[in-house]
Amino acid sequence: MFINNRFYLNLKAMSIHTKIENIRVFFGTNQTKDVTFRKKQLKKLKEVIILNEQKITEALFLDLHKSYEEAYLTEFSFVLQEIDHHLKNLDDWTKALRVPTPFHILPSKSKILNDPLGVALIIAPWNYPFQLLFSPLVGAISAGCCAVLKPSPSAPYISKVMEEIIKATFDENYICLIQGEREVNELLLKERFDVMFFTGSSTVGKVIMRAAAEYLTPVILELGGKSPCIVDEEANLAISAKRIIWGKTINAGQTCIAPDYVFVQEKVKDKLIEQMKVSLEQLFGDDIEQSKFYGRIIHQEAFERLEKLLKEGRMQIGGRMNKDKLFMEPTIIDEINGDSLIMQEEIFGPILPILTYTHIDEVIKYINANEKPLALYYFGQTKQANEVLRKTSSGGATINDTLMHITNHHLPFGGVGNSGMGSYHGKGTFDAFSHRRGVVTSPTWIDLPLKYPPFKYFKWIKRFI
Repeated sequence: MFINNRFYLNLKAMSIHTKIENIRVFFGTNQTKDVTFRKKQLKKLKEVIILNEQKITEALFLDLHKSYEEAYLTEFSFVLQEIDHHLKNLDDWTKALRVPTPFHILPSKSKILNDPLGVALIIAPWNYPFQLLFSPLVGAISAGCCAVLKPSPSAPYISKVMEEIIKATFDENYICLIQGEREVNELLLKERFDVMFFTGSSTVGKVIMRAAAEYLTPVILELGGKSPCIVDEEANLAISAKRIIWGKTINAGQTCIAPDYVFVQEKVKDKLIEQMKVSLEQLFGDDIEQSKFYGRIIHQEAFERLEKLLKEGRMQIGGRMNKDKLFMEPTIIDEINGDSLIMQEEIFGPILPILTYTHIDEVIKYINANEKPLALYYFGQTKQANEVLRKTSSGGATINDTLMHITNHHLPFGGVGNSGMGSYHGKGTFDAFSHRRGVVTSPTWIDLPLKYPPFKYFKWIKRFI
C-alpha cells in the first residue's frame, strides 16, 4: 500500500511539474502581456460564468446549503463585478505612468511600467469557494499572468463545476485547475512560482510562506483572526443587533470577516441580546432549521470543533443542533472571559460570545494584546469610532455595520500581521499580480560629465543632490 501510494505521488508530482513547465513556456511567448488578449480572456470568463449561473449556485447549495440569493450576492455577482471593473479600467492601469525626474539627472525621463509577475499559484478555501478562487484569477488575467488554480476538496460540487468552467474556457497551458487533497497542495508548494495567492487559516499561511521562501516568491496571504465587534451604549441597538446577526449568520458564520466576538457596554448588554433574538426571528422565522436562507457547517470535523467551543459560558440564544444534517443554530453565549477556550481561536461558525466593558480603553487594551484581526466593527458615534480606529490595528473596518468594507472595489481588502499580508479587490487585485518596474530613459544627444571621474564639478554637484 505504501509503495502504491508513493508511486501515485511520484506520478502526480511529475504531472504537476510538467503542467507548470508548459505554462511557463506559454508565458514566455509574451501573449499574455497583450492588453487585447487579457480583455478577451476576461470577457470569455464572464460569458462562461453567466452561462453556468445555475450550475454554480446549485453546487454552492449542495456544498454549503447556500440559498440562491446568498450565493448570488456573496459569490456569483461579486466575481462578475470584479470582471466588469477590470474591463472598464484595464487600459488605464496598463499605461506607462510618467513620474517626475530629479533635476540632477535631467534631461532623462522617468516612468513606471506594470509588468506581470509570471506564473501564479492561487489556492482557495471552501467557505466562499467560487468567489475566493475566481476573484484572484481575474487579477491574474488582467495583470497578464498565467495561473495554476487549486480549489478546496471540502467543497467538491463547486470544485467540479469550476474545473469544467476553466477547461471549457482556457488553454491548459495558460490557466489550469488542479484537484486534490493535502498531498497535492504539498506537491504544488515544492514547485517554483512567480507569485502565490492563498486564502485560508494563519496556520496554513505559515506553511505557504515557508514554501515561498525557498525561491523568494512574493505572497499574498488572506488569512483570518478574531474580528472584534464593539457596541457602545449610544449605538442604535435595534439596528446594531440586526446588522451583527446578519454578518454572523451569512454562510452560517463561516466567513473570515464575520464578527468573532462582541464587546458591549455593560449598561446595554441585556437590551442588545434581546434585540438579537428579535433580529434572528425577523431574518429566519420561528424555526431556523427550516429556513432556506440559513447555511450548514461544511463537514463533521468542523461541526465537532464548534461543539467543543460551547462547553464554556452560558447560552443566551440558540444551541440547537442536528449533527447528521450539519445544522447548528446561531448561538449567543455570555459569562466568558478572555481566557476562555472560545476566545483562543477564530470561531468560524455561528457562535457569538458576548463580553462587557465599562470603559472603551478596556476593549482597546484587549484588542491590542492579541493578534491583529482581519476586520473590526464599531457601533456608536463617529467620534468614538475614530478614536478606536486610531488606537487599534486591523485589516479593514466597518462602522455601524458589518462586512460592508469588502463590498467596495475601491477599498483594499487584506489582513495585517497574523491576519495576512498584501491586499486585493479592484485595482488592488491587478496590483497583487503585477510588478511596478521603474524605468529611466537617458538621451544620447548630450552626455554631461558631472557623474564621471575625476568629478571635476563635484562641489557644484553637491548643491543639487
